[in-house]
Amino acid sequence: MKKNNSWGWVIALASAIVAVAAAVATITLLKKKKERDDEELEEYLDSAIV
Repeated sequence: MKKNNSWGWVIALASAIVAVAAAVATITLLKKKKERDDEELEEYLDSAIV
């Protein structure tokens, strides 16, 4: 029984690590997308003013 319990902890720890990695990846991708959208908007506004 103790062996099964230790496997449960390993699986729980691995799941937590994967969840944190997914959250970090999502935040990074959203930040890059926002920066790209801001650059595109700035370029559009610059060309519209000229």
